[in-house]
Amino acid sequence: MTPTRPDTLEHAPLGRDAAYPEQYDAGLLYAIPRAANRVPLGIEEGALPFVGEDEWHAFEVSWLNARGKPIVAVARFRLPADSPFLIESKSWKLYLNGFNQTRFESRQAVIDTLERDLAEAAGSAVSVELFDVDHEALLPRRLPGQGLDDLDIEVTDYTPSAEHLTVGEEVVEETLYSHLLKSNCPVTGQPDWGSVMIRYRGPRLDREGLLRYLIGYRQHQDFHEHCVEQIFMDLMARARPERLLVLARYVRRGGLDISPWRATPGERPPSPLRLSRQ
Repeated sequence: MTPTRPDTLEHAPLGRDAAYPEQYDAGLLYAIPRAANRVPLGIEEGALPFVGEDEWHAFEVSWLNARGKPIVAVARFRLPADSPFLIESKSWKLYLNGFNQTRFESRQAVIDTLERDLAEAAGSAVSVELFDVDHEALLPRRLPGQGLDDLDIEVTDYTPSAEHLTVGEEVVEETLYSHLLKSNCPVTGQPDWGSVMIRYRGPRLDREGLLRYLIGYRQHQDFHEHCVEQIFMDLMARARPERLLVLARYVRRGGLDISPWRATPGERPPSPLRLSRQ
């Protein structure tokens, strides 16, 4: 079966009881158009003001080899930000569970299957890597830059307000981060915990205002990818930096973590990294 591409979340498996499959089924993937959430931000499809990717890690990946022996791995997926669809996370988990009792001739056959099905769902090529569970690429690291979380500030609102974003006259190049990012799933209301890194060159951001702004997502309901896009758009509108990168590392839920990044053309994030709480 081919992946599901609806216009709404009405029939998405997220927030619903679902039987976990025992056999491979590409039709379990549920794709969601990105455009609907971008329109309120003034983002036009085909003329994106950023480049970027959604990087996923899946920690519950297993299949049977040709002789029926189980194989386990950790998968890293990269979806380009200009893909017309994102993939709903629970459907992704259900899809991956379908591999558990399915035989594949080789590791490469698993990668080829994943790349084909995910590309069909996302409407764009998707990169897939499989790692042994103790591979050094999966070791936790720290975000680069200067942390904001020790700032002693008063916070009174918990919805994002770009009014908190102010700048000075000095032009700087710096990297800032916070582990206080939290948003909520727009379907289930479950909390999504994360860390965010902002690298920019431009007028110096007021750090207390920036931290208040980031904390403002605490009661905000949206997908991880759209939160990062809103942060990027608000920073571009209020601070007008020459260069900007916004990267979020969300804590895993249901065996999946999502780490979107958006940037001005030419900017790239640090090499793939995972934080200790992911």
